[in-house]
Amino acid sequence: MPPPSQTQLPDWEGLKLRVRALIGAHRVMIFSKSYCPYCNKVKELFRSLRVEYYALELDATDDGASIQQVLVELTNQRTVPNVFVNGKHVGGCDSTFQAYQNGSLQKLLGDNKVAEPYDYDLIVIGGGSGGLACSKEAAVLGKKVLVLDYVVPTPLGTSWGLGGTCVNVGCIPKKLMHQAALLGQALQDSRKYGWQYEEQVKHNWEIMVEAIQNYIGSLNWGYRVSLREKSVTYMNSYGEFVEPHKIKATNRKGQVTYHTAENFVLATGERPRYLGIPGDREYCITSDDLFSLPYCPGKTLVVGASYVALECAGFLAGLGLDVTVMVRSILLRGFDQEMAERVGAHMETHGVKFIRKLYVCIQVERLEEGMPGRLKVTAKSTEGSDILEGEYNTVLIAIGRDACTRNIGLETIGVKINEKNGKVPVNDEEQTNVPYVYAIGDILDGKLELTPVAIQAGKLLARRLYGGGTTKCDYINVPTTVFTPLEYGSCGLPEETAVEQYGKQNLEVYHSLFWPLEWTVPGRDNNTCYAKIICNKYDNNRVIGFHVLGPNAGEVTQGFAAAIKCGLTKELLDETIGIHPTCAEVFTTLDITKSSGQDISQRGC
Repeated sequence: MPPPSQTQLPDWEGLKLRVRALIGAHRVMIFSKSYCPYCNKVKELFRSLRVEYYALELDATDDGASIQQVLVELTNQRTVPNVFVNGKHVGGCDSTFQAYQNGSLQKLLGDNKVAEPYDYDLIVIGGGSGGLACSKEAAVLGKKVLVLDYVVPTPLGTSWGLGGTCVNVGCIPKKLMHQAALLGQALQDSRKYGWQYEEQVKHNWEIMVEAIQNYIGSLNWGYRVSLREKSVTYMNSYGEFVEPHKIKATNRKGQVTYHTAENFVLATGERPRYLGIPGDREYCITSDDLFSLPYCPGKTLVVGASYVALECAGFLAGLGLDVTVMVRSILLRGFDQEMAERVGAHMETHGVKFIRKLYVCIQVERLEEGMPGRLKVTAKSTEGSDILEGEYNTVLIAIGRDACTRNIGLETIGVKINEKNGKVPVNDEEQTNVPYVYAIGDILDGKLELTPVAIQAGKLLARRLYGGGTTKCDYINVPTTVFTPLEYGSCGLPEETAVEQYGKQNLEVYHSLFWPLEWTVPGRDNNTCYAKIICNKYDNNRVIGFHVLGPNAGEVTQGFAAAIKCGLTKELLDETIGIHPTCAEVFTTLDITKSSGQDISQRGC
């Protein structure tokens, strides 16, 4: 803007007086533009500190450009936000945050309470895989760290030790019970390999649970020792924000302590969702209860078709139990649906029953007490007035999980959550809208709910905060495996998503059935295992989706995931020499495309 002419001087001086008056009239004055993300970031900072501010949006003010020119003359700063505190110029976004980090902003605000030294550099709320990884990494980098972890018991009273869902009621016990079921199948196969045994083979649930819980107990103890060795303070207490930078910790006895920190990490994870019908909390169990259940569940109804539902149904059936899955919509929502249907088909051929019609449970009643007892389940059709009734020993609810974010005082300090699901929106550095609060793991909105992802995010966050690191967690092409009786491993996009993003005409899908050599002698499940890759034809046939259904799918997928991260193409796969005889080698010989319509059945190895 050119300097004012002689005729403009009175107005120019008037603008200067107006700007100075605004600065003098407000404790915090922000000259802003409504669309500027840096302006919004500064506003969020003051909101999180519960400090009132006045913002003048220059883009919405008739003389905004002139006011900005006045600010240039007064401060030599041409950008917004332009921040003043108690009449003193602080600067732009970076300068304001720097002042906040070194405490000078708090002093300008005259808030001696905020300026006091914090008890900790970092407080982590949640002692699961991600929270522990973050806390230990921060401690290694020389920071004073507190971890708060408290398990609210299930309606049936189940609780557990340090380590979070994965260790106690998730990945670890799930995989061990999956292994127990696989051993039962191996026993059947062994007769064809010449093993002879006379005694009747049966499974003892109590022995399995005791052994698994003993192992988990050793992991719980190991985590506590590891925290102590790294000088991380651990409290078995429930954390709740009471004011900016301050948290209340309540232990099992109801004793309360208060702690402050410069930064906080939310790593509270999720818990199973209930149906919200009569009898669900009183008589049903979830995966939080199953793995330490002191008695065999007997005839079981699994409500839901999530990966948790199918994994639990799979190993329960593998242990010889009568299992029914009530599918409310589709199998494995979010996964490749062709693979999901193949998973379901294999489970059906191995004894798992599926209620595929659209029924929803409306009531669970107890007919007989006991361990397990007897329950009556009533379900209603979503397409009419039909009523379905059945009797079971155990009802396992696996319809999804809810983020543990609604009762920890986030609203007190202004942290925003997605009100629909309770999850926390963050930027690409896991930072919430409140600058000193970060979040990792399953509670992140729109991110993967996987233990290794939480661990990676937690470590990298600590390194960025305290170690000068710049690497951010990469949420793309993360491998995972569903441990159903026939395991399903994937990395990259489901076929439906690939078609939606790239267009069917731009993709080539290569696929094949295969028969593991180990299964040929027992003569089971030929043309059941399946391999599929999805390639982007116009990006050098780059592999954008990898899917395998077969034994040890997790081990197979992990190796190929590294190659996909490096930009794996179909040509590179074709140039790779396979290891024979293995299941994974099928990916080095894929030559039939879906579009060709050719038969993919296999007749030998």
